[in-house]
This record gives sequence, structure tokens and C-alpha cells, in this order.
Amino acid sequence: MSTTSTTTEALSLLVLMFFVSIVHATDPCQINSIYQFGDSIADTGNLIRNGPIGAKSHAASFPYGQTYFNQPTGRCSNGQLMIDYLARRLRLPLLNPYLNVNTTQPSSYNNGVNFAVAGSTALNSSFFNARSLHVPATNTPLSTQLAWFKSHLRTTCNNPSSYDCLKQSLIMMGEIGGNDYNYGFFQGKTTEEIRSYIPHVVGAIAAAAREVIRAGAVNVVIPGNFPVGCFPIYLTSFPVNDPKAYDDKGCLIHLNEFAMDHNNQLQEAISSLKKEFPGVVIVYGDYYNAFQYVLRGSVGFDKSVALKSCCGIGGAYNYDGMRQCGAVGVPVCQNPDKFISWDGVHLTQKAYRFMSKFINNKILPQFKCGVA
Repeated sequence: MSTTSTTTEALSLLVLMFFVSIVHATDPCQINSIYQFGDSIADTGNLIRNGPIGAKSHAASFPYGQTYFNQPTGRCSNGQLMIDYLARRLRLPLLNPYLNVNTTQPSSYNNGVNFAVAGSTALNSSFFNARSLHVPATNTPLSTQLAWFKSHLRTTCNNPSSYDCLKQSLIMMGEIGGNDYNYGFFQGKTTEEIRSYIPHVVGAIAAAAREVIRAGAVNVVIPGNFPVGCFPIYLTSFPVNDPKAYDDKGCLIHLNEFAMDHNNQLQEAISSLKKEFPGVVIVYGDYYNAFQYVLRGSVGFDKSVALKSCCGIGGAYNYDGMRQCGAVGVPVCQNPDKFISWDGVHLTQKAYRFMSKFINNKILPQFKCGVA
């Protein structure tokens, strides 16, 4: 073999090693499991397994699940949720709901668990009882979801410490907190009183994040609230005669400002957590602007029905709280992909898909991993 040939091969090998090292260095973090806490935005089947009341909820019957699963799964949408798209983005199986007792194989939970329960709150039910607010018997607050999480780790973690089990896990701490305010708004409390709940709600979310971090979590996402002033349920329930009360898209300004107040206080709490745990990646999930991206962007929705429900009936927003999606005689739109809102409270699969893309592109590059 000639000297020139040998030199060329050596240079080729060095170039190849250089590019391999670059590719390896820029590989995304290999998350191997997701633990989801929250409410109906992320529930993949816990509520419908949470006793007879949950089993009779709308999400347990058609038309919920009609678009993708061809059957109701307990998801409050016509198809997949943001947590489903996140799992797919990370090349993981869709998360099993914690209460899915029919899944007896431990391997079914190797890639994480979904603890979210539709209708749940960040705060314990006692907080609302003390303020003469009714919460459903199926309410599964963060404290209960955390107890499930700890029980799951004790059952499935083979290492002496849960720290080893969570090194390559992603914790989704919500979205949660929206129902804490919903129960106040829809039971006649004033905005001023409900605003006083915000520090308590944010405190509960921060405390839950602190607990999972102390258990060993190193990648935590804490999502904020939606611009609820753009949702049919709020637009129908709290109409205002003054046109100046609405923004350029027809959303109620004061309700969106309330959501921003929650989000601002939540981000302050996240900043404090980052100082408390400098070795942990704690990321704010900007659901507010992800929704605005869908509402204001050109992503294929019909702007004439931007604030209307696909599955619903009556009024300017195709929503009636007494005749909700899933009830007898309530129709479903022909093409849910044209709509942002599925049932007036939750979004369509397509809206969640675009929101998920917006969120994932911002949060995924920030994660860190343990040693594989």
C-alpha cells in the first residue's frame, strides 16, 4: 500500500470520527420514561376508571375518541392529546393511565405512567370546602397523584434509590390549576376572590415539583394555564355587553389577564425552584402562547369557527352547559380538523398536535440525561 493511499485513508477516518462525534454531541436527550400529573388536558383514562361517577363521564362514550382511537379512551378530545404527541416525539409508547388495573404486566409501565385525572385540582378538596365550593367526588388533587407516584416507584424501582430510576425520566407537572379557578368562577365567586387563590395554587404546584425533584427527577416541565377567555365555555357563561371587553380575536380580555396573572406567578415560582435546585432542568411550559399560536397562526383552521365548539349545540359559540358534548341530541361537526375547540372546554386533536409541536420545540432541547 502506498504512503499516499495510507495518508488518505487516515484522513478519511479522522473526518469520519469528527462527524460521528458531532452527531453524538448534538443527539437529543434520550428520555426513557414520562410521568404525567394533571387534569383533563392530559388524562388518558383515569377518570373513567375512578368509580361509577367517572365511568359515566362524557369522555367514557362516543363521540370522544372518534377521530384516532375509534373508541372512547377517557381522553377529553376527539383523538390524541399533547402528552400523546410528546410520547411519540420521544419514541415512547403512549402512557398507561395509573388506574388501568387491567394492565397487570409491570412492563406496561416501564416508559412511565399517567397520573392525571380529569376535573382534578392542584389544591386539596378541603381548600374549596372551606370556601363553600363544591368539588366532585372524583377530584384527585396533586397530593393524591403524588401518593400514586411514590407508590409506583416503590413497586417498580429495582434500585436502592428512586434517584437512579428517574435519571432519564421527564416529569410533566400539569397543566393543573385551571379547575381550582373553574370551580370558583362557575359557582359565583368574584374575580377578586378567585385571584386570591393564585398564590395557593402556585404554591401547591411548586411543592409538588419540589417533591418529585427530591425523589430524583432531573427533568421537570411545569406548564402554565391557557387563555381561558378564548374558550366557548367561558365566552358563553360570562358574556359582556361592552365590545371593548374583547380582544381582536373575540376573546374576553379580563379572563386572559387572569390566566396571565397565574402564569406570571408560576414563572416566579419556577425561578425560585431553579435557584433551589441548580442541578435540575426546570422548564416552563408556555401553553398560553402555544394556544395563541394556534388561534392566530395560519395552521389550517377555519377562522369562522375559531371560537366555536365542534361538538356542541346552541348560542354564538355552539356550546350549552346543560347539553354538553356526548349528551343525546348534541351534534358533532363534520370535520373536527377545522375546529380548535372540541367540546367547548377541551381542544381537538389537531389543535393539540400544533400546540404540542410549539411546546416540544421549546422544551426538548433543554433536557439533561443521566448515564444510560
